[in-house]
Formats: sequence, C-alpha cells, structure tokens
Amino acid sequence: MLAFDYPWMFAASVLPILVHYFLPGRVEVRPAVRIPFLSRIQGAGGGGEVVRTSGKGLSLIVRSLIWILVVVALARPQWYEKPIERTLPTRDLLLLIDLSASMDQKDFTNESGQTVDRLTAVKGVLDEFLEDRQGDRVGLVVFGDAPFLQVPFTTDLELCRQLTDETAVGMAGPKTAFGDAIGLGIQLFSESDAPAKTIIALTDGNDTGSQVPPPEAARVARDRGITIYTVAMGNPETVGEERLDQETLREVSKVAGGEYFLALNRDELSKIYQRLDEIETTEVKTVSYRPRRDLYYVPLAIAVLLGVASVLWSFRSQRSSAEATKIKQRLRVNARTFELEAVDS
Repeated sequence: MLAFDYPWMFAASVLPILVHYFLPGRVEVRPAVRIPFLSRIQGAGGGGEVVRTSGKGLSLIVRSLIWILVVVALARPQWYEKPIERTLPTRDLLLLIDLSASMDQKDFTNESGQTVDRLTAVKGVLDEFLEDRQGDRVGLVVFGDAPFLQVPFTTDLELCRQLTDETAVGMAGPKTAFGDAIGLGIQLFSESDAPAKTIIALTDGNDTGSQVPPPEAARVARDRGITIYTVAMGNPETVGEERLDQETLREVSKVAGGEYFLALNRDELSKIYQRLDEIETTEVKTVSYRPRRDLYYVPLAIAVLLGVASVLWSFRSQRSSAEATKIKQRLRVNARTFELEAVDS
C-alpha cells in the first residue's frame, strides 16, 4: 500500500502560483550598445547571426511537472509491505515435575488400560497439555534430591515437550525436594516481566529432602505474585515412602492462591489439565509491524532526468535555430548613393 509520511507537504504545490501573482517581478539591468544606424542595416537586409534565446528556460509544462515531482518526493512516499505479526507471551508457566523414587509407583493406567508408573502418566497428559499452551512461555524444573532447571522459560513448546519426554525416575535423586523446587521457581520468576506467573507442581508431596519447607516457599511465592497449583499424583491410600502428602499440597496451593487437585488415574489427570485451562485462560498479545520502503528517490530521480533532458533539448533547439537563420552576407556602402547594401560573401 502506498502512503505518504508528510502529506501536508502537498500544500507547497501551489507555492509557485502564489509567488507569481503576489511577488514583484524580477528587474534585470544589462549593459547595451546603441547603434544609430540599426534601421539602415535592417533595411539593407543584413541580419548577420540571429540567435533565438529563451528567457524562461524550460517550458511552463515541464517546470510545473518537475515541481510536482519534487513536492511528491518531499511528502516522502512509502510502500507498506504486508504486516508481520509476532505473538508476545502474557504468562510464564513453570512446570515442577517430581522425579523421585516414589514416582515409579505403578498406580496409573494409560490409554490402553495398561498399568503404568506415575511419571509415564504425567508425560502422556503433559504432552497434550503443552500443545495448547500457545501464547505462554513454559519452563521445566525437575526435582529429586535437589531441583534442576531442565528448560528455561521459552516459547519453543516442542523443545519443552521433547525434554519432558526424556526425563526418567531417579535421574535427579531418590528423595523429594519439593520446597527447594518452589524456591528455584521463585528465582526463575525474578527475571520475568510477564503479567501472570504460574507454577504447576506434579508430585506426591512427600517432601523428604528440602532445606525449605514447601509451605514457607509458597508464602514467598505468594509475596512475589506467583500462583501455585498442586497436582497430587497417585493413590492416597499408599503408605510408606510412596504415600501422598495431601495436607502439604493443599496448604501450598492455598497459601499461593492456587488450587489443589488429586489425580487418581490418567483420566482424572486429563480433567485436571482441562480445569487448569479454564482457570488459567491465555491472553495472547499480538504485535503487528508493517515494513516500509522509502520511495522518495523515484520522483526525485524522474525530476532530475526530466530537467537535464529539457536543458539539453533547449540547447539543441537554440543551436539548430541559429544555424538555420545564419545569413552568409556582408554589408558595403554604395559609392554612388552612399547607402548600405547586402552582398553575398
């Protein structure tokens, strides 16, 4: 699309008309030679060299066209390309995935009805969940004996899904440092300027290795504007190291302004993510930019070429006219009548 950055410059197109009618004309004084017998020379037919000169230079039409082209160049014509849209994330979403030994407990079923461990069930549903996270920056923290940053905040959801699938039980240690994982998430959010900050923790909540209790870490997260949703993985009737600490998970989500969910099987885990989609709606900000190309040089180049061509044409016309009107004669005085006469040379 063609547009002008300074359209008000078109008002200058009438400037020559105003100058012509409202400013006094130019007065030029030149020295001249007075010839008393000029009329006698003209009567004798001697013209000598006659050269026609144009006082105004270029014709009015050409000069007007050049001025219009200059005004168009001053208005700065620009060609707008198709808009380029870029999606800006409006929320940073951090996933905390428990890789402790308790996540190896097989109390879930997959789509085929086979019994699988808790982590395998998380991977399957989390993969579908990440497909719908367009507009979010997603990060991944895995924890066992200690928390580890697996994926920093990124809009590359395919990378996040791939690295999530590569996680395995025990790769971060056999214990559960849930409170420390929340602390690491708080540090990651300290460099985030997203308007919404969310943590989704998938764990059995049985903290066995944190230096900071999970409820204390949740209070710090609340003060930093971070919302925590906790998802308890597995059967609540499990005892021992694999048991679910529902009380801690409820307290963490309550303190941090989120919600607590209990996933007894894969279907319920899928429903939990659907519920999170309803709660944590995604608002996508789209920044649109239209590349612009300046075209002022086009009318300016045409004006220059037109001016040069007109000057050359005027010079050629003057030369042709001078050659056509040149009379090869000389004057002499008649000895009898004392009159001037033109004779061929």
